[in-house]
Amino acid sequence: MMSENQSFLGKGWGFPPTFNKSARTIGMLTDEDDIRSSMEILLSTDVGERVMQPKYGCNLHRLVFEPVDTTLQAYIKDLIKTAILYFEPRIILNDVVLIPRIQEGRIDIDINYTVATTNTRNNFVYPFYIEEGSEVG
Repeated sequence: MMSENQSFLGKGWGFPPTFNKSARTIGMLTDEDDIRSSMEILLSTDVGERVMQPKYGCNLHRLVFEPVDTTLQAYIKDLIKTAILYFEPRIILNDVVLIPRIQEGRIDIDINYTVATTNTRNNFVYPFYIEEGSEVG
């Protein structure tokens, strides 16, 4: 039987890591928050970036200056589906929807998924910026 402090969906460090010096603890995430954080880290990590897990990541950043056409959109969906399949076993991927916002310089990636152990449907939106900011202000 699991105690009150254990989560069957997982528990992990928050990112970026936060520390509570007085309590001598590390900021932790559990359950769906941990899954969302894990997906954000997965999508923002390039393959080869992690020393101990060289295959971990999604390589989205390499596509930043590519023209947004149907080929690129299909490729982005495939990268995301493959990364989630290999590195996020706690979820069942239902759909990946890309919402191009060309005027704003980004593509919103809407990931619809089901948490495998609870059968709870969720979605996660990741903003993928496709061009560098030229007008700051």
